[in-house]
Amino acid sequence: MDASQYKCPNCSAELVFSPETQQLNCEYCRSSFTMEQIRQIYNEIEAEPPAPDTSDFESHTNLYHCSSCGADIMADDLTTATFCYYCHSPVILSGRLTGDYKPSKVIGFRVTKDNAVASFKNWCSSKFFIPTDFKSEQQLEKMTGLYVPFWIANCDVKADYHATGKVIRSWTSGSYRYTETKEYAVTREAKIFTDGIPADGESKIEDLLMESIEPFDYNDLKDFSMSYLTGFFADKYDVDKASVFPRIKQRAEQAGRNVVRNSVTGYSSVIVNRESYNVNRTKWQYIMLPVWFMTYNYNGKIYEFALNGQTGKLAGTPPLDNKKLGWFSVLFGLIITVVLFIGGQFFI
Repeated sequence: MDASQYKCPNCSAELVFSPETQQLNCEYCRSSFTMEQIRQIYNEIEAEPPAPDTSDFESHTNLYHCSSCGADIMADDLTTATFCYYCHSPVILSGRLTGDYKPSKVIGFRVTKDNAVASFKNWCSSKFFIPTDFKSEQQLEKMTGLYVPFWIANCDVKADYHATGKVIRSWTSGSYRYTETKEYAVTREAKIFTDGIPADGESKIEDLLMESIEPFDYNDLKDFSMSYLTGFFADKYDVDKASVFPRIKQRAEQAGRNVVRNSVTGYSSVIVNRESYNVNRTKWQYIMLPVWFMTYNYNGKIYEFALNGQTGKLAGTPPLDNKKLGWFSVLFGLIITVVLFIGGQFFI
């Protein structure tokens, strides 16, 4: 294969040969590879098994489109979508999906809708200034069991770490106090493997919200089957793996940094001279993860609530009812005024 045809092992963008460095560079994710590294990686790729059959997925998956916000909703051919999970507008059937959108793995729902609603109500109980209809039955009916598209990545991280470690020892002899300082060159060169770093592939859902309901237990991952979609909906990813790679790369490098730094022990202090963590190869899986999801439109702003459909962990930002807050402030001010007045009368 000619060098110009190679794609980046991390994000699949085209690699470009640099005459200055004599390496293949990715202009998208800023990765660099020697020709020897690329040939070795491509030999491994060619030995991997072929892609699974997608005909069943293509034949039995309906795609619905929201003309209001642009969301695309997947469901099996026995389930009818009537409204958009995101903006609550009506949706229309728009066709089938290609096999490119078939996930390889899925984690099925373990948390029922009743349990999700109960958790949401309990979450709301300590929030006094939310709008009354935020937890109304009409709003709770819009809570949707949604399989969110996720990219999970296994990354090879090359670590190069150089630091100065100091061991300081003090003791007293007679009337003198002695301090001994020894310095050591600390070096770590390692290849670190990170498994299962997730990043959601849906642009309409906040990335931070999805990260807040992590982790998912990958021990429950099963081969994808259309039966998991029965009674639930799923998103069609609109953020590809090349676009999520910067998020994956940041988390992989941070994991590598934690591993290396945690291995440096036994010193009084450590001064890092230089360190680098480079992702050399990323193996991807496209999977579906279960989320109970609900949005609430308040004063033109969309508020999102999500609950992990496997573990029950929830997250969200509730809207603030300014009228309730205003009345509370007035009432609190009156109470303070009365207390001060009575206290003043007592001391006259």
